[in-house]
Amino acid sequence: MKKKKDIDFKYNLKVYWSFLKKYKLLFVGLLIVILLFEASRIVDRFLFKVLIDRGSEFVAGTLGRSPFVSILLVLGGILLAVGISRSLLKWLHIHMINRLDANIIYELKRKLFNHIIKLSYDFHTTHKTGSLISRLVRGGRAVEMLTDVIIFNVLPLVLQLVMVTTALFYYSWQSAVAALITVVVFIGYSFFIQHGQMKANVEANKAEDTEKAHISDYFTNIDSIKYFGKEESIKSRFAKVSNFSRLAMIKHWDYYRWLDAGHMLILTLSTLAIIYFPLVDFLNGEITLGTLTFIYTVFGNVIFPLFSFVHGVRNYYRAMADFESLFEYAKMENEIKDRPDARKLKIRDGNIEFKNVDFAYQKRKLFSNLNLKIARNKKVALVGHSGCGKTTFVRLLYRLYDVKEGAVQIDGKDIRDVKKESLRSELSIVPQECILFDDTVYNNVAFSKPGASKKEVMRAMRFAQLDNVVKNFPKREHTIVGERGVKLSGGEKQRVSIARAILANKKVLVLDEATSSLDSQTEHEIQQDLQKLMKGRTSIIIAHRLSTIMKADQIIVMRRGKIIQMGSHKQLLKEEGPYRKLWKMQKGGYIK
Repeated sequence: MKKKKDIDFKYNLKVYWSFLKKYKLLFVGLLIVILLFEASRIVDRFLFKVLIDRGSEFVAGTLGRSPFVSILLVLGGILLAVGISRSLLKWLHIHMINRLDANIIYELKRKLFNHIIKLSYDFHTTHKTGSLISRLVRGGRAVEMLTDVIIFNVLPLVLQLVMVTTALFYYSWQSAVAALITVVVFIGYSFFIQHGQMKANVEANKAEDTEKAHISDYFTNIDSIKYFGKEESIKSRFAKVSNFSRLAMIKHWDYYRWLDAGHMLILTLSTLAIIYFPLVDFLNGEITLGTLTFIYTVFGNVIFPLFSFVHGVRNYYRAMADFESLFEYAKMENEIKDRPDARKLKIRDGNIEFKNVDFAYQKRKLFSNLNLKIARNKKVALVGHSGCGKTTFVRLLYRLYDVKEGAVQIDGKDIRDVKKESLRSELSIVPQECILFDDTVYNNVAFSKPGASKKEVMRAMRFAQLDNVVKNFPKREHTIVGERGVKLSGGEKQRVSIARAILANKKVLVLDEATSSLDSQTEHEIQQDLQKLMKGRTSIIIAHRLSTIMKADQIIVMRRGKIIQMGSHKQLLKEEGPYRKLWKMQKGGYIK
């Protein structure tokens, strides 16, 4: 059985501190405000002591009415000043904590988002989007939680404990010792219970991530669920996942039974111990009634911070658990790395060469000593059954994966010697399914060249005949396309893809099954656009429909990662081989 991984508190706190220290002046200012606010809470307890002592003297007749009224006025004035000061301090407290929390959350989310989005293609294909979103959002919440633990839970207890025990030692050292023992036992018991709860919290988080990932998966595939009539089946699956989450939450929450019950018992016994010693002194006439009241009430100053601290400990563990699941990604590195001396790539000719390339997906070997040259401005098509290596060929060209042996070169340069983002920005692709942002048609086209002028974007749209499409939309090119472009048809989305590609204006173009999902009429129209798009570019075409690649300069037939035939459409039809067999097998131009 796999051992459960413990929370790496040291690493998590180190990352948190890296964000907090950017705002250390704000944090120090906040500490000063908290110190002054907590000190003000001792003042009104002492004023109450003076009031009782002077009131007792007034009742006993040892203090006259006029002096007593003067004392009351002074006490009232001090209390009013303290109240106004406390109100101002509280305003500053909230003002500063809001900015500290917001700044740190921003820094964390930005850093982790930037890190995750730069992780490898393999990472993003093996981690569910719903889980990524859940952890990133919860990590931001954990920052707020941990900052609040320090500001609202830990510091008030520490400051009150110092001030209260100092005051108690002055009047009754036994009560001060009892108060310290109470705090130690209370906190120790809390840590003991919540240490056990910590693992349950991690498991509850994992269950929640799994549940959210399944929900995301189900809603993403709602079309399949509806078309196949599997609502009841999905309900049953979700019930099992949700029940696992329910049991994990109950296990986590059940620890609170022991925590709260134990707290009540500790405070009951400690209150009796703390009040016993000063009560004896009062009966012996050694302290005044005001002092007895002060000792009891000032100990009350510690009770709320104690419970607040325990609540903070609870949130601390929860924040650490949330950090653990998020920072798990922060520890990951992109295996596709730029070399220290890597330079930006600028493709001038568009010559592509695969030299002695070996590649395997983990233990499944696909390419072995693959060699292929694609000359500038030539149209080369890759064909073959699914799994033959066509898509992998493109992924290696884009350096989504690194070759195990050999090299992929563009214009004679090994793509591992250039910055991978510059490589990818120098290539252009029209994919089988164009996934769009939930934005306007215009912005989706402009995505390939953010600095493009409106004139350039509209020219690209006209080239793809997208202008004829959007003229019927309510807001024309400013119409929102919906999540993943759901408001557009397949042909309309492909025209957005073509417009993107022409706007990008790159020397190398990849057409990855660009028309396979379209109806014949739309395919015929878009094929004409694609033929225009390929002019003057090195083009790599992946297709199942052989009718779409008849005009290619060279057709590469692949099987299990090997090139088994190569030539033009006419040449390959004259040869006895797989291509001619595939051509004859096709119905409607599609390989079954």
